[in-house]
Amino acid sequence: MIKKFIDEESGKIIESSVVNAITIDCVVFGFDKGHLKVLLIEHAEGISKGKWALPGGWIKEEESIDSAAQRLLRELTGLNNIYLEQLKAFGEPDRFPLGRVLTIGYYALIKIDDFDIKAGFTASDAQWYTINEVPDLIYDHNIILNYSLKHLRRRVKQAPIGFNLLPEKFTLLELMQLYEEILGITLDKSNFRRKILRMKLLQDLDEKQKDVSHRAAKLFSFDYDIYKSLTEKGFNFEV
Repeated sequence: MIKKFIDEESGKIIESSVVNAITIDCVVFGFDKGHLKVLLIEHAEGISKGKWALPGGWIKEEESIDSAAQRLLRELTGLNNIYLEQLKAFGEPDRFPLGRVLTIGYYALIKIDDFDIKAGFTASDAQWYTINEVPDLIYDHNIILNYSLKHLRRRVKQAPIGFNLLPEKFTLLELMQLYEEILGITLDKSNFRRKILRMKLLQDLDEKQKDVSHRAAKLFSFDYDIYKSLTEKGFNFEV
């Protein structure tokens, strides 16, 4: 059905065959050089021109919400065919200044080095921001981001984390830094090492780091079968 509505990106009244007053917003987390990061876009037009936001936009009438999330990420950032998990709907009456708009939140965990980020569509820029340097975002996007981070913190205590964030080979320190960044706390190194190794989650590769200025640390990888099993069964990782 062709409908008139206010475009969240441009603020203009347009006619299009899209689902009226429902949008998608995606929180994409990555881990790089010891820091948890989130992917943001800068709007190129409309009432939010020049401001930073989570990647998102309108759902086309002929597509599912999952397909819309994948399409919007691809058009805005160049990310293609990544695993997205649906969070919840955000629908405070005043979340969008020009009218009532509900948004469905998604989140993803990816390895930053595996993807080439390129801004497009209605985005003039796309950048990774460390969690503690995120600027004021449009509408309620800071609230959506904070909800996603809380969700990730709950998940890290109930299932293994890192398969989609760390390189194939990593050190125990890198894994601990990932947990510290997600949880926002400092962990005891020996206690963390003992708990992680007790899970039998890691494979000792009998290799060490190369071309480092400090003492080379041992390298590990995830045992995929155990990782999958613990993801399905869950555990209680107390810190």
